[in-house]
Amino acid sequence: RNKDMNKFGTLFTVQIFGESHGACVGITIDGCPAGLPLQESDFLEDTERRKGGVQKGTTPRKEDDLPIFKSGIFKGFTIGAPITILFENNNTRSEDYDKHREVPRPGHADFTAHAKYGGFEDYRGGGHFSGRLTAAIVGAGVIAKKLLKEVEVAAHIVSIGGEKDLEKGLQKAIAQKDSVGGIVECVVKGLPIGLGEHFFDSVESLIS
Repeated sequence: RNKDMNKFGTLFTVQIFGESHGACVGITIDGCPAGLPLQESDFLEDTERRKGGVQKGTTPRKEDDLPIFKSGIFKGFTIGAPITILFENNNTRSEDYDKHREVPRPGHADFTAHAKYGGFEDYRGGGHFSGRLTAAIVGAGVIAKKLLKEVEVAAHIVSIGGEKDLEKGLQKAIAQKDSVGGIVECVVKGLPIGLGEHFFDSVESLIS
């Protein structure tokens, strides 16, 4: 088992924690230089884009997703120490997930998590395997984007449920009361030439 399975990065590292229906989800970021201005308002645009219930067919769960700074920030600036940010979980309906103990959801981690952790997993809302954890990752992205400055990262949906007509794919899933995946294309512009190190740390190797 990889002891760093919830940790990502080398120079700028992020470690996620929390569960979908626990008290909060959060992230600890190390490697952020001192002196970067950072405040709650920096997070609002990106956390709003991530929220469910905003787009048709997404989860109706609504959370404020206001970042709570617990370490690494002083007087509106990073101090060079690890940054810990929490996002509280307030809008949960844990009882809805009791039935998944008997009938795991296809395409989710319900069954594999149960087998992997011998029944001790937090199954409410997918627990640590939930998309709720992406709130913390978005928080790390907000800080990373401020550091990258001239680099542009943009993503868009290519297909939903196998349909390139996004509305058609969405309506099909809604009509069947099904949960489906999709394909998202992400494009990054403005990266410096020669980024990465051969062989296993090249850009292509890391992406693959």
